[in-house]
Amino acid sequence: MRQILFRIRLDFLWSADAINVPTEGPVDAIGTGYLFLLWLAFGGLWLYRNRQRFDIKQPETIVPLFFWSMISIVLLTAPWWRGDSVPYGIPVYGYGFMLFLGFLLGGWTATRRAAQVGIEKEVIWDCAMWLFFAGILGARLFYLIQYHEQIFANKQGAAAFKAAFNLTNGGLVFYGGAILGAIGYFVFCKRRNLSPLQMGDVIIPSGFLGLAFGRFGCFLNSCCYGGPTDLPWGVQFPIGSAAYGALAQRGHEFVAGDLTIPLHPTQIYSSLSALILFFVSSWYFRHRPRDGAVLAFGWLTYPIIRFVIEWIRNDEPGRFNTTLTISQWVSVVLFVSGLAFLFWLWQRESASTGSPQKPVNSS
Repeated sequence: MRQILFRIRLDFLWSADAINVPTEGPVDAIGTGYLFLLWLAFGGLWLYRNRQRFDIKQPETIVPLFFWSMISIVLLTAPWWRGDSVPYGIPVYGYGFMLFLGFLLGGWTATRRAAQVGIEKEVIWDCAMWLFFAGILGARLFYLIQYHEQIFANKQGAAAFKAAFNLTNGGLVFYGGAILGAIGYFVFCKRRNLSPLQMGDVIIPSGFLGLAFGRFGCFLNSCCYGGPTDLPWGVQFPIGSAAYGALAQRGHEFVAGDLTIPLHPTQIYSSLSALILFFVSSWYFRHRPRDGAVLAFGWLTYPIIRFVIEWIRNDEPGRFNTTLTISQWVSVVLFVSGLAFLFWLWQRESASTGSPQKPVNSS
């Protein structure tokens, strides 16, 4: 578990010394000068990739260059205008950092697939922003609905408002993000006059890649934990972690001293399964028989995996007087609707030309 990966020092530009935080002890930290080096490398890469159309007179060049310059100035001058006002630096949370990496890598891989079907990369990044913000909002709303009793217990007014937006301990449900993200996706496709089936094939593998990073973020945060296990890879979470606190609050005997007893690392199971789905769906994209086939693959396979993993998770109770969790119920609905979508796709293909489409060129 590593809820905070490191802290960004605002008092020294090039310091890499740990910060002694009273509530956490020594925490790894880096000065903003090191972040500037990364930002400088990013700017150099952007200039290299856009060297042929670089024109200082055009907005497409001026706006990114201005944005890059402003961020550079902030990073280089932070010790002078912030300095000791933030003595413990700015924390970089493992959960949020993994979401950010998943967003970037997922978007980048989607642009490569989009190029194969003639979709410009700018369209993919625009779609990614729609999906990201709609997904985060939907995931948080689902979490607030599912765990409203724990989140808002003994809280009113400003305290309840703060609790609703407190994401430092996780608090996102994937299925909520998928539902609202899907709504945002169809709105985006309609506004841009894009084929939802073709776009779906492009972004589904990237969704799995983002999920793989997100679930690893859950592991760093110690949420979405599993039940007890005797397997050699069982994980013990320390006191102060989300898993330890939740289990202790529920009165489980799974807490022993300063550690939980060994638990299934269901976050890692979910991350690895999502990574496998990413590679399989990426391969299938190059060989899909028709638009919508990769979308159907993801629609049917993920609910099965999620349903199985829920059996060994230990953070959700059964719902509707059954042993099935809310995520398992959603998985059942998604799987059934995925079968209906697959049938519709097959019927649509049969009715359109009377003969199947030719496979997409894999080159």
